[in-house]
Amino acid sequence: MRYRLAALGAILIIAGSVLAFLVQGSGGVEVREARWRTPEGAVMSGLLYRPPGLEAGRRAPAVLLSHGYINTREMQSPFAIELARRGFVVLAMDMTGHGGSGGNVGAAGFGGPSALAFLRSQPFVDRDQIGLAGHSMGGGPVLAAARAEPEGYRAVVLVGSAPGLFGPPDEVRPDFPRNLNVVFGGLDEFSALMWRTPKGTDLPGSEKLKAVFGVASPVEPGRIYGDPTLGTARRLDLPRITHPWEHFSSGGVAPAVDWMQARLEGEARPLPAGDQVWVWKEAGTLLALVGAGLLLLGAFELALGLPWLGQLRRSPEPAAAVRGIGGWLALGLTAVLPALTYLPFMKLGALWFPSALFPQWVQNQLLAWALANTVLAIVIALFLRRGRPVFSVDIPRSLVAAVLSVGAVALALAAVDRLLHVDFRFWVIGFRPLTEARWPIFLAYLPLWTLHCVIVVRGLCALLAVDGASRRLTYLTAAGVMGGGFFVLAALQYATLFATGLLLTPTQPLNVIVALQFVPLLALVGIIAVFTWRRTNSYLPGALICALFLSWYVTSGTANHWSAEYPMTFPPAARDR
Repeated sequence: MRYRLAALGAILIIAGSVLAFLVQGSGGVEVREARWRTPEGAVMSGLLYRPPGLEAGRRAPAVLLSHGYINTREMQSPFAIELARRGFVVLAMDMTGHGGSGGNVGAAGFGGPSALAFLRSQPFVDRDQIGLAGHSMGGGPVLAAARAEPEGYRAVVLVGSAPGLFGPPDEVRPDFPRNLNVVFGGLDEFSALMWRTPKGTDLPGSEKLKAVFGVASPVEPGRIYGDPTLGTARRLDLPRITHPWEHFSSGGVAPAVDWMQARLEGEARPLPAGDQVWVWKEAGTLLALVGAGLLLLGAFELALGLPWLGQLRRSPEPAAAVRGIGGWLALGLTAVLPALTYLPFMKLGALWFPSALFPQWVQNQLLAWALANTVLAIVIALFLRRGRPVFSVDIPRSLVAAVLSVGAVALALAAVDRLLHVDFRFWVIGFRPLTEARWPIFLAYLPLWTLHCVIVVRGLCALLAVDGASRRLTYLTAAGVMGGGFFVLAALQYATLFATGLLLTPTQPLNVIVALQFVPLLALVGIIAVFTWRRTNSYLPGALICALFLSWYVTSGTANHWSAEYPMTFPPAARDR
């Protein structure tokens, strides 16, 4: 019985990863790791998609793809899969400071010029038929590449992005970049930042957009302006989707695929733009993600079966016969306060500037929020505690059990990344391996996450330790308390967006999008806390597991703003958000 969870997790990881691999390689496409360097020496990372039939000297058109801020190359897989299965060579890059690439945010033209040079150097690429596409801040490397090699590309797609934002202001003109398709969600949260219009639906009348299109009247979505043979073609697509949906929906992917099929010549397998299979890859990585959670719990169960670690096993001891009014109030505050304080403390945390020790600006902000809520958790415990919980505390064994549990998931992820070039993800949630360069960053932030998790998980377990509470209700309560506040926050923000075209807090779009991840992640923290406490009568193993996986998740998926290779930069999108 104790093997059941681990076995089920492993089965889901294998099945989901193989499914994702097969979809990613649809039609015989080969996907492999790509490495190159910027002129300054920073190592760059990408995934190179190579269609079949290029071994005999035949060259194919190619597209360079870039993700947005605090994302990675895997986020662009819907575009990559659909272009590659149509016969395009695709390079999905990690921007500088992101994923497996060195440097920091904005350095070396976000890595775009070196990525384009690498793509053009491939012997199976038709150097005269290259397109560039980027989502959000991914417009930075795309436009930097276009500036660096004005004759090195034929078409550009900016998805949820805009010229003149991540580069020189004089980019806002009708002759740059060449043959431009703007794909922008009618509900995009960044409309004011990108195009200076309050709502995405107002984009056709944007003065900035009209300058890019070279027209005086509002731009008509779907109409082609200019002359493709002269490189002045322009088209606006305005699907009714949000910023995160632009790279996770047919409405965002289809226009980009259609534009590249129309502007580049030589694709081996033309298909209708709406013919898309990428969603099955996302289904596979979702299965693997669920499997990773089960493997984590199952590995802890197996660890308790080891002779030395078996001494951690204890039956949970209730702290009170009933929860009482104070206990319910404490649970309510534990659910509400983290979500209520999230936006203010994230904004305050922006003052914690990146440094050599703490180089990730967004992680600094998240920790400012987390540490502030650590203090609030202590206050809740001091003033609303009912009963005195009796916990078992064994630091050495708890630490070893936590490392073994998280290590099992890390090894599984490393294996599927190396063998199949996929990771554990779904939409805005993504677990990727820690690169060698990010291990010191992970270790620097880990003590702070540990402090937060120990206090919060201890407080949660103390509130859940009620005599006679059912197992199912305890799990539901823990998941609801930890993730429920952010669920309400996200629901309010997006209900307002869909009703009015504006977020409830329209000046903080990035932090609202980041908050979407907190719903499942914090619910998982609650589940881990209950699972480990019920088996050990201790909050410590669960707290250490949560600290390890939160530090790993944020460090691997967040951007570095400081590096030894480049001076620190603050792109306009980061400064103004």
